[in-house]
Amino acid sequence: MNGTSQMMDFLEEPLPGVGTYEDFNTIDWVREKSRDRDRHREIASKSKESTWALIHSVSDAFSGWLLMLLIGLLAGSLAGLIDISAHWMTDLKEGLCLSGFWFNHEHCCWNSNETTFEDRDKCPEWESWSQLIIGHGEGAFAYILNYFMYVLWALVFSLLAVLLVRGFAPYACGSGIPEIKTILSGFIIRGYLGKWTLIIKTVTLVLAVSSGLSLGKEGPLVHVACCCGNILCHLFTKYRKNEAKRREVLSAAAAAGVSVAFGAPIGGVLFSLEEVSYYFPLKTLWRSFFAALVAAFTLRSINPFGNSRLVLFYVEFHTPWHLLELVPFILLGIFGGLWGSFFIRSNIAWCRRRKTTKLGKYPVLEVLVVTAITAVLAFPNEYTRMSTSELISELFNDCGLLDFSKLCEYVNDFNSTTGDDLPDRAAGPGVYTAMWQLALALILKVFITIFTFGMKVPSGLFIPSMAVGAIVGRLLGVGMEQLAYYHHDWTIFSGWCSQGADCITPGLYAMVGAAACLGGVTRMTVSLVVIMFELTGGLEYIVPLMAAAMTSKWVADAIGREGIYDAHIRLNGYPFLEAKEEFSHKTLAMDVMRPRRNDPVLTVITQDSMMVEDVEAIINETTYSGYPVVVSRESQRLVGFVLRRDLIISIENARKKQDGIVSTSIIYFTDHSPPLPPSSPSMLKLRSILDLSPFTVTDQTPMEIVVDIFRKLGLRQCLVTHNGKLLGIITKKDVLKHIAQMANQDPDSILFN
Repeated sequence: MNGTSQMMDFLEEPLPGVGTYEDFNTIDWVREKSRDRDRHREIASKSKESTWALIHSVSDAFSGWLLMLLIGLLAGSLAGLIDISAHWMTDLKEGLCLSGFWFNHEHCCWNSNETTFEDRDKCPEWESWSQLIIGHGEGAFAYILNYFMYVLWALVFSLLAVLLVRGFAPYACGSGIPEIKTILSGFIIRGYLGKWTLIIKTVTLVLAVSSGLSLGKEGPLVHVACCCGNILCHLFTKYRKNEAKRREVLSAAAAAGVSVAFGAPIGGVLFSLEEVSYYFPLKTLWRSFFAALVAAFTLRSINPFGNSRLVLFYVEFHTPWHLLELVPFILLGIFGGLWGSFFIRSNIAWCRRRKTTKLGKYPVLEVLVVTAITAVLAFPNEYTRMSTSELISELFNDCGLLDFSKLCEYVNDFNSTTGDDLPDRAAGPGVYTAMWQLALALILKVFITIFTFGMKVPSGLFIPSMAVGAIVGRLLGVGMEQLAYYHHDWTIFSGWCSQGADCITPGLYAMVGAAACLGGVTRMTVSLVVIMFELTGGLEYIVPLMAAAMTSKWVADAIGREGIYDAHIRLNGYPFLEAKEEFSHKTLAMDVMRPRRNDPVLTVITQDSMMVEDVEAIINETTYSGYPVVVSRESQRLVGFVLRRDLIISIENARKKQDGIVSTSIIYFTDHSPPLPPSSPSMLKLRSILDLSPFTVTDQTPMEIVVDIFRKLGLRQCLVTHNGKLLGIITKKDVLKHIAQMANQDPDSILFN
């Protein structure tokens, strides 16, 4: 038995690469969690042995919090950098600051001694392009020159953005939330959260926002924060080596991303819980809370907007709302739901067209054409020329005595003014001009956003959706205000709106409209309301916001069940098992498992009778990610499951490092080697890579239970047995294809396109 004497289980020491995953594969949550528990037990048992082991145990427990601190600091710093740069570059399209080209318009005029309160944005230090080039800013030629420079800068910014994305990081385009949802559900997309993606996404996000395209920076900031989380995970072994642990960190990073995007730390935690996370234990909730707190604190200390707030559109309203106003608020909710469904259908149809026709081959041209159309149509209208965040800020604003925007040009009757609250007043000519300009802005935003979202530049959806809702809300609010002013004796107003009182706040309607439209597109409810009141500081307006968010979700769900992110996941064919949907069909595991009735038999490996060359032949002839191990081909009794990648690495390693391993060596997965003649070559023991507790169901298990098991445990595959004998296998893709088939969709779309 000389062969056996040389034989050793060379896998007692874990090999590099064993237990890792290929690109575009699904992780096995059960295995990852049990590996983490084993690691934990080992550290806990060693910690009693020596002081050094105790210190190691404490540092291991602390590493998660340290990682959250680093993610918060990095995400907050990047968000501040993006905010400041985007603000400066947006203003660069209109002019330049002479006292220092690095000042944006607002900061430039802050430093000026000649600024009056009424003309806050006019100062000699800030010159428009026409003033810089031809020396004066009045007249038709100056207007045309400013127009030309605005369009030119927009095209330069968007061209740079799309070229950088194409050249260096193709994954940096889009919002990133559909992919992050998929990654958090256990799918692996290598490079999606890598350092190149982070650098390019940060730079191109500034360019895309500055180009004036109808997109926001909020979704991409979640992607940026998750990139920070993924890169920082490499500093800590327990997160670097365990995919499930890393996903807990990414859930917390997503919360930090929303925290800095909206200055809403609690909203960020709820967003991560409600919208993006797949597995969210209580520990992750606390860590998300901490990461969101640190990120918001970092952004606050950078103070990108110079107003000590985390967001551009912080508002304070003074008037309480009345119960009867719930009717227009619910109407705004209905509009939000209708607009959300219309947007999702149109945008998905356009994106599908982009995928299936020649349009997808010319991403640079598409971006330039959309930018040109946006810029040409946006410049003449002051409400589309300003950045979308500024527009929302203006629409949310409550008109005070010191406001000089067109939206606040009311006919003033100073006799009736009491204290800080202005009474409802008759609209002046400025308000009427602003109304039709806003109506035109609404039409542009509604249609251009459909073509913008999904282009090959970073593009978020939160801000454009909020802009559409805020415009509609402001229009409705001004309408209600004028109705109450001219008809305060009507029964609906008589009880609470006397003449000369301040009853209706148009800015509040804008805020409720923004929440309704955002809810219609993303189908968020709880996190949306919390984000909105953190964003605006309007605590007493929670009920109107809840009413609008709920109505918009009901209306949108009645038309189509999917939010925009789920629709994009389905369009791209990502293997994502939606946890919210019910599976209601009466099928059994045997209807879904492979092999089917006429298929070739299931590929299996026997526990102690196959040679190295047999196993290598199986690996070369098939593309499966793993193989069941059975007692023998005749009995088909199940022993365990072994992964393809682990087999390849182990055999390669054994050939290099273990003497006497040849093609005719027997591979065995049992504890003791099988009896063989003395002249046979060394044997290869691979028991340590065998999963001895694979998940099994019987052939009569209803599919709704199988789907539930896949969802709740995050399985990759599940073996099907009958009386203990192996019959077949069900993988996550089989489950997804079956669900698609039952919903009358094309089952082959569930492959990563």
